[in-house]
Amino acid sequence: MMKYFFAICITALFFNNSVFSQEKTITHKVGKGETMSQIAIKYNVTPYDIYQLNPDALSGLKPNSILLIPKSSGKQKVAVHANAKAITHEVAPKETLYGIEKKYGVSDEALKQANPFLEKDGLQIGQTLAIPSGIKQKNTTPVQTKVVYHDVLPKETKYSIAKKYGITIEELEKKNPEIVSNLPVGYRLIIKGNPENLGPKVDKTATVVEAKKEIIKPSPEKVSTAVHYLNYVVKPKETLYSLSKMAGMGQEELITLNPALSQGVVEGMVLKFPATINIPQEAKKEYAVISKKSNGRKKLVLLLPFNISKIEGDTVNSTAMRLKKDKFLNMTLDFYAGALVAIDSAKQLGLVIDVNVFDSQETKNTSKIDALIKENNLENSDAIIGPFYQNNVEKTAELLNVNQVPVISPLSKDTALSFSNMFQTVPTATTVKNAMFDFMRSKNGNIVAVVDKKKESVIQFIKENHKDVKFSTLTANGGVSAENLKSLFVKDKINYVVMETGNTGMIKSTMAAMLSAMATYKVQLVILEPNETLDTDEISFVNLTKLKLMYPSVSRENESPEALVFEKEFKKKNKSYPSVFATRGFDITFDTMMRLSQDKKYQETIDNTATEQVDNKFEFYKKEDGGYINKGVYILYYDIDLTIKEAN
Repeated sequence: MMKYFFAICITALFFNNSVFSQEKTITHKVGKGETMSQIAIKYNVTPYDIYQLNPDALSGLKPNSILLIPKSSGKQKVAVHANAKAITHEVAPKETLYGIEKKYGVSDEALKQANPFLEKDGLQIGQTLAIPSGIKQKNTTPVQTKVVYHDVLPKETKYSIAKKYGITIEELEKKNPEIVSNLPVGYRLIIKGNPENLGPKVDKTATVVEAKKEIIKPSPEKVSTAVHYLNYVVKPKETLYSLSKMAGMGQEELITLNPALSQGVVEGMVLKFPATINIPQEAKKEYAVISKKSNGRKKLVLLLPFNISKIEGDTVNSTAMRLKKDKFLNMTLDFYAGALVAIDSAKQLGLVIDVNVFDSQETKNTSKIDALIKENNLENSDAIIGPFYQNNVEKTAELLNVNQVPVISPLSKDTALSFSNMFQTVPTATTVKNAMFDFMRSKNGNIVAVVDKKKESVIQFIKENHKDVKFSTLTANGGVSAENLKSLFVKDKINYVVMETGNTGMIKSTMAAMLSAMATYKVQLVILEPNETLDTDEISFVNLTKLKLMYPSVSRENESPEALVFEKEFKKKNKSYPSVFATRGFDITFDTMMRLSQDKKYQETIDNTATEQVDNKFEFYKKEDGGYINKGVYILYYDIDLTIKEAN
């Protein structure tokens, strides 16, 4: 009985739709790449009209699908609601809020009140905006709006002018491309409007304004006073002049914003800069293979924590038992085994380097470093690898700082003190995260963050350091809003979703929302640090590969011919495959020896060249407070062939 009733309902529904389509609609087959705006223009209707008849189209257009199109009455292309209180507008590429407001004759306040999401998310391509009542548009003839000008006065800057009128420096330069390189005094700037629609072009140096064109001084109450800033660390050789140029401000303005500058520019000081400016990215070093260039004899020292005296003094555990229990000792021996393979490889290449290995006899807070330096004249070394504990690395660097002996920290990523002769080989956690954001921006990606409320440190890190990232709004119980997440996506870019949560439900809902959006948007899942929950059976590995899960890493799994040679040599000597620590021991030692084989000092090779060994990169940069950090980070992703690959 129910089946019969259902069949009758479906038949009636089909019949009603057929009659309706014959009388009031036509059909359209969606072509590949067609957009709703293009289809609406073709039939002289609006996207809103089409969405009313085809609600499924809200989730995206599919090629070859059939749309019902209302027959146009030939009137103005505006979709009016039944209550005649609002119309809608689908945002097209390159449209601005200002342009839309002028088109429909509505104020910025009224438009944002009708569309509250604009305050939070801004204008996005493909959004459907509700246009409030009281529109002034009567036809498609462009409205002759007044043009706002500003004559540049002495000591004015792009920043001060943009701030005065509540616009960005970028908007100012777009209206006035002639001022990108300089800002001449007396130059007439276009602030708003388009003078080309008003007849003859305006003489930019003129001082008289035609009747329809007037210079309007901004009203303080109408100009937005919300100014966002970012922190900028002063680099070597920068001056007040170069800093003010970069900030797009006058020197006096910059000093007012940063009073400490009145005492002079000091390398390493942190300044407030307008968040709207583009700060030049640090020039990336070129990666190169270092080959032998010098036959001069060099001296390399390894300070490794074997702690032999403790092993020999252990009356409870035998050496074999200690090796089985002591993870730290095993790590040390693995590192040393990898270093020995590197030393043999260097010998085969003809490198003339004397290598001395000493037991640093260290714990986290104690070591024999002082005695080792004095007894073995380590101040004459060309480079030192070790110790392992950061406290001891810093102490070694401090003792050898006067001689500028390079001290290379092999395993620690923590740092408290910094010395000009200290080299951190493990990228810090902040460096790793920043590398991920730098990569996403290099691909011109739209970055959206889905972060668990419990991850307060991650939220704070992103808000302070990556202001261009949009946060997806969570539900009242802390879950993911699929609707809100999709509303943040952009069609003409790859949408990176940075997901930071250990909650299984939150992970599943984020992935489900992304998978459902793949028909319309380019999406990729991103994590900033290892996430154990993703390795559980509850999370589909296949779905992770579909979303091409991407993450930053300080090392990789390398299957190149060179890596296989190392693996073969290591196994031959040690009867086992190399561990992560063994590979790191090889990479750091071999890289150091190759740098020492040049006809220049170790530090000079660091300044000029980045290198890559079996599983690790060495791309060093000098820190503001002295010393060097490694920014060599891999960006890896899960590929659909179920392998991990490096993103390029």
